[in-house]
Amino acid sequence: MGILNSISKTFQPVIILAPETTTITPSEPTIEGKTPNNENNYVEVETDLKSAGVVRQDLESGVARVEAAQAVWGKRGLWIVAAGIGMLMLMYELDNTTVYIYNTYALSSFNQLSIGAALSTAGVIVFAVVKPPIAKLSNIIGRGETYCFTISCYILAYILFASAKTFGAYAAGYIFYCVGQSGTNIMNDIVISDITTARWRGLAIAVSFFPFLFMPWISAFIINSVVSPNGIGWKWGIGMLAILMPFCASFIIGTLLYYQHKAKKTGIVIATSDKMTVYEFFSQIDLGGTLLFSFGFAMFLLPMTLAASTPQGWKTPWIAALIALGGAFLIALPFYEQRLAKHPLVPFYYFKNTAIVISGTLLLTDALGFSVTHSYLYPWSTIARGLSARDATFLQTTNGVMQTLSSIIGGIVMLKTRRYKWLVMFAVSIRFIGYCVMIRLRGAENPIAELFIVQLLQGFGSGVILIGTLVSAQIQVPHSQLAQITALILCCNFLGSSIGASISGGIYTNTLKDDLAKQLGAGADQTLIDSLYNSITGVVPEWGSPERESINAAYSNVIRYMTYTAVGSMVPSFILTWFMPNMELPLVDILDLVLDVETDRSNSDQNNLVES
Repeated sequence: MGILNSISKTFQPVIILAPETTTITPSEPTIEGKTPNNENNYVEVETDLKSAGVVRQDLESGVARVEAAQAVWGKRGLWIVAAGIGMLMLMYELDNTTVYIYNTYALSSFNQLSIGAALSTAGVIVFAVVKPPIAKLSNIIGRGETYCFTISCYILAYILFASAKTFGAYAAGYIFYCVGQSGTNIMNDIVISDITTARWRGLAIAVSFFPFLFMPWISAFIINSVVSPNGIGWKWGIGMLAILMPFCASFIIGTLLYYQHKAKKTGIVIATSDKMTVYEFFSQIDLGGTLLFSFGFAMFLLPMTLAASTPQGWKTPWIAALIALGGAFLIALPFYEQRLAKHPLVPFYYFKNTAIVISGTLLLTDALGFSVTHSYLYPWSTIARGLSARDATFLQTTNGVMQTLSSIIGGIVMLKTRRYKWLVMFAVSIRFIGYCVMIRLRGAENPIAELFIVQLLQGFGSGVILIGTLVSAQIQVPHSQLAQITALILCCNFLGSSIGASISGGIYTNTLKDDLAKQLGAGADQTLIDSLYNSITGVVPEWGSPERESINAAYSNVIRYMTYTAVGSMVPSFILTWFMPNMELPLVDILDLVLDVETDRSNSDQNNLVES
């Protein structure tokens, strides 16, 4: 209620005058509640242009549409938008907490569990790199229209999953699935950021994940029923989502499209004079930057996991070639964005902004630690700890549940204090301590309670880090670039996940067989070793037998190797938090009060805007 009431106060008619010579950039100092004019004195401003029913002509089409929609939907529309996001988030979390587990059973059914990390790495890379292009696309074609695209990818993925008869078909579906899930994820955050001020934004985004507090526990029972010997199987478990997802998504999509249409009918949206050519469209979405960004990370990270599955390992020529080429693409990216891109996917000044760079790096290292310790947590918990599908799901998702709860707590603290630096520093410290404790608690003999306690500890730190760093970066840019900065920061998060998945995959493929052979002794059954390496659904020695205890010890050793990596990833994070700017969160979005400023190099001149 407080969030929506605070937002509704901005929808009041006022007179706003913007002198022609006024130029505001994200790095320009401002005074809270005031904006500078061309004579270096200050004028009181109570709201922004959207509240006055004005949409600037130089905005990208998608941004103009959502600002126009905000001008006409009022408090009732805000409630409907919030309800639509809530409905979609329920479905999003049901999908997120079930398909992730079904994936393990799918890989086992194809006897491909050992390359699960490679598929996971590819998926996370896709998940990460599509965020900036989809955010840019939403700025061009509109929020509702982009939702339609992402949900369509979801549906196509479900169909491919459910009908897959080979691993190749399943892998193709997984790529579409990552596009759909990543796109929907970033669109949810963008729309929430559209309708909230910086002070409320952290809490609003955190609250949107409220369904994750209870959905994992429900999903655990669903999964246990689906994958049981008498269950319907993982294919039907995924197939059901193809019906539920479009139904739940229709509420937010319909609401956004309706209010965009209503704004157009009232004449608020200023139509462009010319139709966009194909070249202009690709220029707007920065196709060149997108390709450098996407292929660079894909070619740099994926070979790290695939190397272990090739006969010559790291000596395979194409492994080194891909890594080198990917690195070259990433090095070329900032130069391309600065010198050639007309509408940069990642504006070059982002790389010079301390808050943005530190926020992105903190999220990357945090996600790396999580991914490297969780990629094989489910197989370990079912094999080495003997947990049922339900209990293993509980363990897998406890971290995320606590992350959601702590992000809500962190959002409330940020709302009250209007600060974030010391909160993030505290969270990083908790995260570091949690990984150190995890080294001892990820063993074959630890009590189950200890496993859950360390998951809770880790989740608390991660939730606060996510909210604090996201808002820290968002307040550096105007609304016209809100989608881009949100996508970039979350992209860093998932790039960290892909790096973590690559590392965990490399550790798993290079150490598990050797550890199994060592623990089982000279008479080890190679067939059993190969079976355990590739599947969790095969025949496993009886619990309590010497062979099973040896297997448990080998799995636990591999998991512990992964945890050492997570500890190392948090060391630079702790150092970086000391250099994080300790800015005060504004009561209103200052950069958007007079002009919703575009900071691209080609857009420095502003027009007078008058509305009464």
